[in-house]
Amino acid sequence: MHTPDPRRRSTVPPRPAGRPSRRAAALALAATTVALGLVVGLNGGADAAVQGSLPAGTQFYRDPASQAVKWVAANPGDSRTPVISKRIASQPQGIWFSNYRPATVTSDVRAVTAAAEQAGQTPVLVAYAIPNRDCGGASAGGAPDLASYDAWATKFAAGLGSSRSIVILEPDSIALTTCLGAQQQSDRFASLSRAVTAIHAAGPNAKVYLDGGHSTWNSASEQASRLRSAGVLNADGFFTNVSNFNATSGETAFARNVLSALGNPGNLHAVVDTSRNGNGPAGSTWCDPSGRAIGNYPTASTGDSAIDAFLWIKPPGEADGCAATAGTFVPDIAYQLAANAPDPSSPPSSQPPTSQPPTSQPPSGGASCSVAYRANSWSGGFTADITVKNTGSTTISGWKLAWTFPGDQKITSAWNATVAQSGAAVTATDQGYNGTLAAGASTAFGFQGTYGSNNTAPSAFTVNGSACATS
Repeated sequence: MHTPDPRRRSTVPPRPAGRPSRRAAALALAATTVALGLVVGLNGGADAAVQGSLPAGTQFYRDPASQAVKWVAANPGDSRTPVISKRIASQPQGIWFSNYRPATVTSDVRAVTAAAEQAGQTPVLVAYAIPNRDCGGASAGGAPDLASYDAWATKFAAGLGSSRSIVILEPDSIALTTCLGAQQQSDRFASLSRAVTAIHAAGPNAKVYLDGGHSTWNSASEQASRLRSAGVLNADGFFTNVSNFNATSGETAFARNVLSALGNPGNLHAVVDTSRNGNGPAGSTWCDPSGRAIGNYPTASTGDSAIDAFLWIKPPGEADGCAATAGTFVPDIAYQLAANAPDPSSPPSSQPPTSQPPTSQPPSGGASCSVAYRANSWSGGFTADITVKNTGSTTISGWKLAWTFPGDQKITSAWNATVAQSGAAVTATDQGYNGTLAAGASTAFGFQGTYGSNNTAPSAFTVNGSACATS
C-alpha cells in the first residue's frame, strides 16, 4: 500500500467527458496552528491603496454548475444548506482541468472562458496534466510524456480567448520533484516554460502563475531557484498554499521571500489559496482534517503589492480522499468549514468591503443602468447571476432592482443582495457594503430557485424605479 507523502495532494479521479474535473486534495507539514478568523476585509492592516497587477475590483467567475451549487440546489430542506449556500456555493472557485483529454480540452476551456466573458468576470483555471503527476501518488495521471503535454498545453491555451483569465499552472509540478532525476526535472521545467509561452501567445490577457509550493515545504531560496528554471520570469508570478491550510499571513510572508530571492522583478506577484486556511492547519494532519475553516473570501483587494489575489483554488467541501473518494463533495466537510468561520452579518461578497459599509440612500438623480442576467438551468431548478452597472454620470447610493418573472420561477435563496418575491414580482436590494455604485461601476449578486414548466429570463428591469438596459 502506498504511504502518502505529507507534502502531496490528491486530485479528482477521472470524470465523464463534458465537464472539467476539479482538483481535490490536501497536504500539510507539521506547523504551528495560527488562530486566524475568517478575514473578509483587507489583510493585516495593509495600505488599501497598494495593489498587485490585478485591478482591485476584479470579479472572479463563479461556476453555476459547481458541485457545491448543485448540492445546495438538490437539498433545499437540509439543515446545512443555508450555511453552505451562503458561505461556499456563493463564491467563485478554481475550475480544474485534470483529465488528459487533448481532443476536447480547447472546447472545455472555451466553455468556461466564454461564460465568464459573458458575465463580465475573470475565471480561475487550473491546468493539471503534467506527466508523472504527484510522483505516482494519489494524484497520479496526466499526459503520457512531455511531448504530449506540450501539445495538450497548447490546446488548453487555445481555449482562453482574449478576455482576462487566471491560469494556475500545474500544482505540485515544481515543489514536488523527488521522483525525478536531474535531467527529468530539467525537462519538466523546460516544458512548463513552454506552456507559459503558449498561454501568453494564445491568451494575451491571461495571467499565468507557476507552482510556488507553500511556506512549510521548500525554502524560499530553493523554490525561487526552481521557479526561475521553470520560466517564472516570463510568467505573471506563482501561487502558494494550494489545497493546504497554512495561515494567510505565513503564506504572504513566504511569497515576499520568494520574490526577494528572485530579485523582486516588477512583473511578478503571487496568489494565495485561502479556501481552507481560516484557522490554520491541524498539526500534521493533511487529509480531510476536522475543525478547519474557510479563509479570506476570493478577492483582488489584498492590500499587498506583492499579492495579486486571495483565491479559492481548492473547492471547499471536496474530499481529499480520506472522508470520501478524492473530489467527492461532502456536505459535512463543507458545513464544518463554513460553520467554523465567523458569521457575517450578510452573505459574503466575492469582493469584500474595504471600509465602513455606506448608508443606503436614494440616488440623487441623473443615474441610468444596465443589467446582465445569466441563468443556468437543470430539470426543475436553476441559478442566476445578475450584474448591475451604473451607466450614468452620477453615483448611485443605494439600489433596489426590480423585475417580474415571465414564468413560474420561485427564488429559494440568494447571496450578495436581499431578495424578496411576491408572486412573479421580485425586488433585490443592496446589502450596504455594495450599495454605492460610482459612474461606470458594477456589482453582482445571485440566487437559486425552482421552476415548473417555464424558466424564461425576465426581459425588463428597473433600478430605483428607472428602467435599465439589458445585456
